Amino acid sequence: MDQGTDRHGTLEERERERERERIGGRGDAEGPSWSLGAQDVARVAVFAALVAVLGLPGSFSVLGAVPITAQTFGVMLAGAVLGPRLGALSIVVFLALTAAGLPLLAGGRGGLGAFVGPSAGYMLGWILGAFAVGLIVHASPRKPSALRIALASILGGILVVYAVGVPVQSLVTRLPLGQTALASLVFLPGDLLKAALTTAVVSTLLRAYPRAFRRTWQPARRPSGRPAAAHAPR
Repeated sequence: MDQGTDRHGTLEERERERERERIGGRGDAEGPSWSLGAQDVARVAVFAALVAVLGLPGSFSVLGAVPITAQTFGVMLAGAVLGPRLGALSIVVFLALTAAGLPLLAGGRGGLGAFVGPSAGYMLGWILGAFAVGLIVHASPRKPSALRIALASILGGILVVYAVGVPVQSLVTRLPLGQTALASLVFLPGDLLKAALTTAVVSTLLRAYPRAFRRTWQPARRPSGRPAAAHAPR
């Protein structure tokens, strides 16, 4: 191993050590931990507030059942940016505040009554959805591609949420599960649009403001296995 390689390896080790110190050795980048730092709490609060703000435009219902809102866009963003643990926690905080009576849901709804209607399963599915989105986006130490972000948004932000929401809606409305699932397809175009928007926003953040993410992604590598020139030590 030549001197240049030794130097490069040392610099990489120092960079990893600085990252561990920056996040306190915690979180999705370094392994699971349930302790939260001040920055973690702030991030969770910001995304809980974002989901609430996305409910301000209101909602509209299809077939008089589940309201369509922009808040699922916030769910996808929370998972993609914060990772599985903090992304899900931000949704838990939002739902807890809603259950406490704050009118944070689209249309100014709030209180425990919101959790016994046809949309209850979808809201609970937001927690698992945010977790799944974060799990997929943050699965690799490499910076996520737009394709991975899109797949995460579709699988976690749509399929996982539907998997919880549709059975609960069927139970509450007393309609057959197949009929309820078929009726839920009316939400799909709008949700796919939200997934596309999430992909665009997260990809832009990765390029323009990577510090928005709780972790530092490793640089992309050339086919030869060497880091890209833009990230090489000077």
